[in-house]
Amino acid sequence: MTGSREQLGRSAGGAARRGWRRVVLAAVLVLAALTVPGSAVSSPQAVLVEVRRAQAVDLTPDVVWILAVGSDARPGEDMTRVRGDALQLVGLDTRTGAAASIGVPRDSYVPIPGFGSDRVNAALTYGGPQLLARTVGDLVGIEPDYVVVTRFPFFEDMVDDIGGIEVGNPRAFSDPDLKPLGFEAGRIRLDGYGAMAFSRIRKGLAGGDFDRSANQQRVLRGIHAAIAERADRPGFLERGVATVLRHTATDASPVELFRLAQAVAQVDRRRITTCVVPGALGQVGEASVVLPYVAVARRLGDAARQDATLPRGC
Repeated sequence: MTGSREQLGRSAGGAARRGWRRVVLAAVLVLAALTVPGSAVSSPQAVLVEVRRAQAVDLTPDVVWILAVGSDARPGEDMTRVRGDALQLVGLDTRTGAAASIGVPRDSYVPIPGFGSDRVNAALTYGGPQLLARTVGDLVGIEPDYVVVTRFPFFEDMVDDIGGIEVGNPRAFSDPDLKPLGFEAGRIRLDGYGAMAFSRIRKGLAGGDFDRSANQQRVLRGIHAAIAERADRPGFLERGVATVLRHTATDASPVELFRLAQAVAQVDRRRITTCVVPGALGQVGEASVVLPYVAVARRLGDAARQDATLPRGC
C-alpha cells in the first residue's frame, strides 16, 4: 500500500471504512434477501449487526468481512438466539471486485469465549451475533465487521422471485426428508425450495458437513450470477433495497443499501474464490462433531484478509 492509502486507513479511515463497509453490506443482504416480494413474509426476516471490537483492527478500508448466518429459527423464536444452520464468512474487496467465502462447518467443535468448547453454531445461542463473530474470528483469524442473520423462508422466497438460480453440482445426492428425488450431477436449476434443500442437506453427501458448506457457496455463486444478470434492469436494485429495509432490522440508510447492492452486482465472478475449513470427524460425548484444522483455518484467513482472495483449489 502507498503512504496515502495507509494514512487513509488510519486517520480518515474511520468514516471511509464505515462507508465502504455499508456498501459491502448490501452484498450479503442482497445475497440473502434482495428481491423477496414485500407481501411474502413478515418482518423482520433478517438482522444486521455491527460487530463491537475490544480494539481497532487496521485493515484496508476497501475490504469488508461479513458473517452470513442461516437461522433455523421456528416461528416466534428469536433468530439471533438459536443455532445457526449455515455459516459463511464473506469478504468483499470493493476496489478490485474480488470476493471470497470461507465456509465454517456448523458442527465444528471450537472454544467459545466464556462458555468452554462446543459446536461453533452454539455461540449464537449463548451470546448472539457478537459472540458468534468472536468465535469464528478466533478460528479463522478474521473477525467479521458485520453479522447478517436470515431466516430460510426469506431465502426461499428470494430465489423464487429472481426466477431461480443455476449451480454446478459435482455429484448426485438426495435426502429422504428434504429431497427424496435428489439432485442430479452437472449444471442444474434450483427454485427457492431446491436452493434451500441443496444448502442444508448433509446426510446424503460423502463429505458430510464439509460438502454441505461447499454447496452453500455454490448457491451463493448462483445468487450472485442472477443478481449481476439483472442489475441493469430498471428498478431491480431499488426494489431489492426497499425489501431489505422492510424486512431487515438495521440502521443502514436506503442510500447505503443501494450502494451495497451495486457492490454485489459489480463483483467479478472470475475473482470469486471459496474454501471450506477442513477438519476431522470426531465424537464428544454422544455428539458427532467436526474437529477443525485450526492451522489451516488461520492460513485461509491470512491469505484472504487483505484482498478477499483465497488460494485456488483449497
